[in-house]
Amino acid sequence: MARLTAADVACWVLKSSRPPDLVAPGWAAGTARDLDRCVRPSYRLGLVRPGHPVLLWVSGRDRPGVHALGEVTGAPADGEGGPTVAVRLVRLGEPVDRAELLADPAVRDAEVLRMPAGSNPSWLSPGQYAALRAHLAAADVTSCAART
Repeated sequence: MARLTAADVACWVLKSSRPPDLVAPGWAAGTARDLDRCVRPSYRLGLVRPGHPVLLWVSGRDRPGVHALGEVTGAPADGEGGPTVAVRLVRLGEPVDRAELLADPAVRDAEVLRMPAGSNPSWLSPGQYAALRAHLAAADVTSCAART
């Protein structure tokens, strides 16, 4: 794929191999957490802006999928172990399962589904993000990102 542009990205995807309970101990469903998430250095970081929608994608065998939604709260910055992005995320009551998204033709070609070991951050196109929002609405999920 060619280099991304701002118009390509409707939502940033931050991946974690750890579930929300390990990302932020005591993080209850429906509550927000301010976090600094590690990302890989790339040109993509120049596209990340405060206010952009973002989601937390948990990979692995135990309940892979979307576990939290929110927004970028700060520009990428140099952290102790490499670049980080400040985000505010609201934990979902139930994750949007990877298998559910793979079954949806509007979102199954998302980078995070095609290349799970790919770049962090990953991204969703406007169409893919709209499809994800439809899954959230079907599950009656409310969060700041689901309303954007």
